[in-house]
Amino acid sequence: MAEIDALPFPFAFKPEAMALVVIDMQRDFAEPGGFGASLGNDVGRVAAIVPTVKRLIQGFRAAGLPVIHTMECHRSDLSDLPPAKRNRGNPSIRIGDAGPMGRVLVVGEPGTAILDDVAPLPGEIVIEKPGQGAFYATSFGEDLKRLGVQQLVFAGVTTEVCVQTTMREANDRGYECLLAEDATESYFPEFKAAALAMIRAQGAIVGWTAMTDQVLKGIADA
Repeated sequence: MAEIDALPFPFAFKPEAMALVVIDMQRDFAEPGGFGASLGNDVGRVAAIVPTVKRLIQGFRAAGLPVIHTMECHRSDLSDLPPAKRNRGNPSIRIGDAGPMGRVLVVGEPGTAILDDVAPLPGEIVIEKPGQGAFYATSFGEDLKRLGVQQLVFAGVTTEVCVQTTMREANDRGYECLLAEDATESYFPEFKAAALAMIRAQGAIVGWTAMTDQVLKGIADA
């Protein structure tokens, strides 16, 4: 049986039923002038994982395994943006407002786009999600069933919000989940560390974690 060296114990995987899910690697979360920076965050932490995410994507593509991308974004009329989400906190710009890279987190705007280095190839699935979890109000669940996927490897941002939310959603739906530790990031190191610990606690109650090299080695050895 194929295995990936992971925590809290080796992840037994089915190469024919595994996909990579890359969460929200968007300009608005990784570049100066974007929404993440407007909240006072150090977006350099997100930018730093781009080469690792790229390497993970390339490994899955080389193995012929599906790569699925998500984008947090909203319709131009904001009809899918609840007031509770738009109005929370006191940011300098809000979702839907005009910013340095266009309207924040609105479909088709420059800042909403996925970073060039990890951009989807033609034919790869891109999930436009209005919430933190990729299953909410999207075709994600149907896409996974159509592909025959049973196991998911996760990368992207932020670890404790959209990544962890989607992993928990997937876990509740019966998918086995593994998070690539060095291919995910938070604006807050302590939040990432806490999320990783929660995911793999109590015998992988949400899922497993492993480094990208371990994931790629497991795939190559299968």
